[in-house]
Amino acid sequence: MSSQAQDAGHAIAPLTYTGTRERAMEALVKIIEATPRTRIVSRSQDYIYAEYQSALMGFVDDVEFWFEPGAKTIQVRSASRLGYSDFGVNRARVEDIRRRFAAAGA
Repeated sequence: MSSQAQDAGHAIAPLTYTGTRERAMEALVKIIEATPRTRIVSRSQDYIYAEYQSALMGFVDDVEFWFEPGAKTIQVRSASRLGYSDFGVNRARVEDIRRRFAAAGA
């Protein structure tokens, strides 16, 4: 699933923010770090790569956030490493992040 996907089955809206990129990144990092079984693998000025591990089977999902230059938009990509279906887990995760991000007022 990706905010840059062209097909409806894999597309999701990007995250948006109104403040500075630094403030938005700080808020997003706090949300990620507050999530159980999650770790930030890499981070730069405009990118975050995190791994989310499932509680039951320990499967790992990769989630990427890219702060698009010149826009107050965060492109997102979330994918399971194994299998074809994640039963909507990645989409639900991104929507939960979106809700928490909006609540943080970024």
